[in-house]
Amino acid sequence: MRYDKKNFPVIRSREHLETGPVILVTSSQSGRSNVMTMGWHTMMQFSPALVGFYLWEGNRSHEAVRQTRQCVINIPTADIVEKVITVGNMHADGADKLKTAGLTAIASSQVEAPQIAECYASFECRLFEDRLVEDYSFFVWEIVRAWVNPITAPRTLHYRGQGKFMIAGEEVDYAERFQPENL
Repeated sequence: MRYDKKNFPVIRSREHLETGPVILVTSSQSGRSNVMTMGWHTMMQFSPALVGFYLWEGNRSHEAVRQTRQCVINIPTADIVEKVITVGNMHADGADKLKTAGLTAIASSQVEAPQIAECYASFECRLFEDRLVEDYSFFVWEIVRAWVNPITAPRTLHYRGQGKFMIAGEEVDYAERFQPENL
């Protein structure tokens, strides 16, 4: 199949590039927990497990994770999309975003930032590299502890921009076609 492509606004490119699962990033600073919704992140390396993401410096979470050098990446599923949107629409000023959104903070084992009980996966992270933070607000994290409910094919949310999400669907297995070192 060949596609008949049309000119598209560059500013809307994210609608096609930001298709990884939406995450809820938790932080904790001076005894106060916070959570934010994020639609773009990237796996950077597998061993050690490194994840990178951009975090706007005007966001309260930016300073919290920069100062504490830790966070938790939580992955929600479609059944809590309303809570994800609630978090995304809130500002941290004065409100307990976790409580307001109806999310349950649970203790992590390696970092102070909490996990979210309603998310099927939580990854405790420590800042691995901060050279890109000053110029680009790009943080590189090492996952130091992973917690995952072993559900098959989680129905994760994938933000497309303009208030639209895709939900992960059918899983297709082509493992037999890969070289073992490429799995």
